[in-house]
Amino acid sequence: MITFMLVLAAIIALYLYGTKTFNYWKNKNVKHDKPVPFFGNNTNNYMMRSSVTQLAVETYWRYPTERVVGFYRGLRPELVVRDPELVKRILVTDFASFYPRGLNPLKEVEPLLRNLFFADGDLWRLLRQRMTPAFTSGKLKAMFPLIEERAERLRSRALAAATDRRPVDARDLMARYTTDFIGACGFGLDSDSLQDENSAFRKLGATIFNVSAKDVIVAILKEMFPRIFKNLRVLSRLDTEMMALVNEVLRQRNYEPTGRNDFIDLMLECKKKGTITGDSIERVSVDGSPERATIEMTYELIAAQVFVFFAAGFETSSSATSITLHELAHHPEVQKKIHREIDTVLAKYENKLCYEAIKEMTYLEWAFKEGMRIFPSLGFLVRQCAKRYTFEELNLTIDEGVKVIIPLQALHNDPEYFDNPTEFRPERFDPSNSSGRDKFVYLPFGSGPRACVGERLGVMQSLAGLAAVLSRVRVQPAPGAPRNPRVDTRSNLVQVVRGGLPLIFTDRRTD
Repeated sequence: MITFMLVLAAIIALYLYGTKTFNYWKNKNVKHDKPVPFFGNNTNNYMMRSSVTQLAVETYWRYPTERVVGFYRGLRPELVVRDPELVKRILVTDFASFYPRGLNPLKEVEPLLRNLFFADGDLWRLLRQRMTPAFTSGKLKAMFPLIEERAERLRSRALAAATDRRPVDARDLMARYTTDFIGACGFGLDSDSLQDENSAFRKLGATIFNVSAKDVIVAILKEMFPRIFKNLRVLSRLDTEMMALVNEVLRQRNYEPTGRNDFIDLMLECKKKGTITGDSIERVSVDGSPERATIEMTYELIAAQVFVFFAAGFETSSSATSITLHELAHHPEVQKKIHREIDTVLAKYENKLCYEAIKEMTYLEWAFKEGMRIFPSLGFLVRQCAKRYTFEELNLTIDEGVKVIIPLQALHNDPEYFDNPTEFRPERFDPSNSSGRDKFVYLPFGSGPRACVGERLGVMQSLAGLAAVLSRVRVQPAPGAPRNPRVDTRSNLVQVVRGGLPLIFTDRRTD
């Protein structure tokens, strides 16, 4: 009898622990699905049946008349925001209340996650302050010769694929191009993933986003029990490899800038400027003024920035460019317009894919933006409430630590904001057709102080890659290939396409 009572007491205690936060949204009169003990509303994600983006989209459409919807990621309450005006407030107007992403549950952050994307608070602010000048138009133009060389190789590879006449996985092809670009512009290395099928650099890129069951379990444990499992590392499989690679490149340069104008050079220049100082975003003095914050740009911190340059650029650019090619394959009339524009512009520049030529390809850029609208690489944005905050028009107050989810995939494809959203129509992004109303519903690079610092570089590299391919070939759907990309349900921050995007390449000179 005593044993039975102990077991019953344990079960009750476990149940109470696993449901302890589940009155949060009910008490605030925020609509939400009924949560499951321990898992909340996130069961399908924990079981790898739905990606984070897919769950955010489902939540968005389940409550079409609500401006916000409650969600429980495990035991943690989150708020899914459906209203563009509230999105603007979170990302820009009241940024001081929502500056963290909250991707690191504890103050102790593993080395590779001490980067501009994952960092919060003063670390983020000071890194952003120091790194923003590294992405000026002048720096971008100086880096373009490194992009041009890789784009020319991609052009040759595309033409070879057209001669071969076999289906080409556009996803893999553009990932190899992106890998070569990152190798050159990030590390100063000539990886040549376009020619070498077994490129070690290409394998490293694939490894970052090849999420295993073990990785998922580690992430779940850290999310549910952050203090108990604080010593588990999400990136343990990459720490040694990435640190060794960066340290070797730094050693070859004698830890000094070399004039290559690549990312490591930019980081070494940041380090040479000395200690980074600025106003604290986390701490204030007795008089209410911000305290001063400082950090040292160590080599370990440089490695973390190089890692996120690799990781963020690899998946987002390769996904966005391959999705654009996929859509163009299904819209030959749009593709013809792009061919005409590319031919006209390149004729002015002796058929060179130079910086000035890419800047003139406006219709190609509209098509690229339309591809990111239909399938944004980053399917959602996340912010964490830094201090108690009230949405006055909703009579809703949320507490410090509550995360806010902005479901980009859903907003980008909502007919309220985009007429006939399933239609691929680059003209949407003609400035003369823009009313400005879509400013906070189309956010592939985010917005506000935490918008992507490398947006212009990513767009330039992507447009150069698309121009390289389309200057030589036509793309058509491969027989039997799915019309819509299939998302890997294990995807976390970015949407990973499962099964590739097979296309047929045809030499345009045979037209």
